[in-house]
Amino acid sequence: MKILFISLGCDKNLVDSEVMLGLLTKNGYTLTDDETQADVIVINTCCFIHDAKEESINTILEMAQYKEQNLKALVVAGCLAERYKDEILKEIPEIDAVLGTTSYDSIVEAVNMALAENAGEHFEHYESIDYLPDNSEVERVVTTGNHMAYLKIAEGCDKRCSYCIIPKIRGHFRSVPMEELLNEAKRLAFEGVKELVLVAQETTLYGKDLTGEKQLPLLLHELCKIEGIEWIRLLYCYPEEITDELIKAIKTEEKVCNYIDMPIQHSENRILQRMGRRTSREDLVAVIKKLRQEIPDITIRTTLITGFPGESEEDHEGLMNFVEECKFDRLGVFTYSPEEDTLAATFEDQIDEEVKEARRDELMSLQQEISYEHTQQLVGKTIKVMVEGYLFEDDIYVGRSYMDAPKVDGCVFINSPEELMTGDFVYVKITQGREYDVIGEVDYEFTK
Repeated sequence: MKILFISLGCDKNLVDSEVMLGLLTKNGYTLTDDETQADVIVINTCCFIHDAKEESINTILEMAQYKEQNLKALVVAGCLAERYKDEILKEIPEIDAVLGTTSYDSIVEAVNMALAENAGEHFEHYESIDYLPDNSEVERVVTTGNHMAYLKIAEGCDKRCSYCIIPKIRGHFRSVPMEELLNEAKRLAFEGVKELVLVAQETTLYGKDLTGEKQLPLLLHELCKIEGIEWIRLLYCYPEEITDELIKAIKTEEKVCNYIDMPIQHSENRILQRMGRRTSREDLVAVIKKLRQEIPDITIRTTLITGFPGESEEDHEGLMNFVEECKFDRLGVFTYSPEEDTLAATFEDQIDEEVKEARRDELMSLQQEISYEHTQQLVGKTIKVMVEGYLFEDDIYVGRSYMDAPKVDGCVFINSPEELMTGDFVYVKITQGREYDVIGEVDYEFTK
């Protein structure tokens, strides 16, 4: 039986998809990327914001059309299936099986039941949203290439920000046991993975639910001992949870990239309070200052939400000034999306979409200037780069430095007279800086 698997949404969701792929292939299913040849299509959905929900629904409807041709079973998993469990089968009867966010370890059973001729009824499986599947024996099918992989270290969130639906579909914060993570990392390294990207709804609280203490620094130290792993990257570090111990681990462990993704969402105290964030502008300035003092070459990435209910023009100007002051190395801006069943969606002072988009564009225009300044500072310098591929039409290689996380940051374009292999590390002398990317050539004085 051939299975087409579609994974939507974030990198945390992708890890769940890779676990499901591992379970399916272990049980004899083969994979295909051709929907016209698939016996089964599995869609791991997202519904974090309206656009993601719309993409998930449209994808399900598009794939459901193949029921009239080759498709024998359509399985829907993940956030949309969890959040709209009462509506999804009723509204889209072509679906044969649904799995909630914590039920992905039942994917084989779901597919088998969906294919059974005498199944009769739709298959549904929903564990408690606070259940944590044991993936210690599962060999994931890594879909990001053999050179890098995401390592999901925790599930769920306890922050309860007023705009966020995650706790209601992903449950309370719960850490994956460290031994399980280390075994998984060793398997990935054995398979050739050189970069681990640590992800969770919030990585900085790792271990606190297990031991009462934050154990992310300890986890980093243990991961650094694994042979074959050369880069370890941190995403989703909440600013109020960044400790001196974590900063020291980033600073002293050679394998840990001097890079941190620190979502702050806003800078103005009034808006931060309405968002339910547990920090202030003053706190943010302080942690950014400390990071740059302790690790001068650190790359700081953040995300912002613009157009939050009640955001005044004065708040927007304050945020603009904050971005200008902090000069983040990497920045993403999203317009606020009112999500049902969240507190912020009930606020009366919602902002017009045109205003949200104008403010987002203004912030990104400012960041574009800041980013261009940063890339210009790299011209003439030699940096270590992981090769990620080759662009035939441009006759140039593409890669990433420690300053660039996969999919969300810029790229390093590499001119090389010699063939480079994906996953290799080379040293590149930067010759040109663009708005977000840089271009260079292999520096053979450093590359052996």
